[in-house]
Amino acid sequence: QVQLVESGGGLVQAGGSLSVSCAASGRTFSAYAMGWFRQAPRKEREFVAAINWSGGTTYYADSVKGRFTISRDSAKNTVYLQMNSLKPEDTAVYFCAAKFDYRGSYYYTPSYDYWGQGTQVTVSS
Repeated sequence: QVQLVESGGGLVQAGGSLSVSCAASGRTFSAYAMGWFRQAPRKEREFVAAINWSGGTTYYADSVKGRFTISRDSAKNTVYLQMNSLKPEDTAVYFCAAKFDYRGSYYYTPSYDYWGQGTQVTVSS
């Protein structure tokens, strides 16, 4: 079992920055690839970013490429999502997730085995 707890969400104006974190506990953190997904009201959960087990490879949705950065600190068992140049359409609940690195696509929610409870990010115009 892996337990994931997100933190750092909040309210920010358009054009601003925000960082969210996800602390992992339980089984070996370094064995897992980590992803960030988001879900806006009345919309499906969508992929935002992912990072492989070593932190050497990252993946981004086109909508956030160049604005968001995913990173991980294995010493702290934590994955981060730095969000810059935020837009109102980035408003959503942000979830972190973990999957075995060799199993399934980084982009698809069914590939992930463990999920956090989510943290709200609201971008005002």
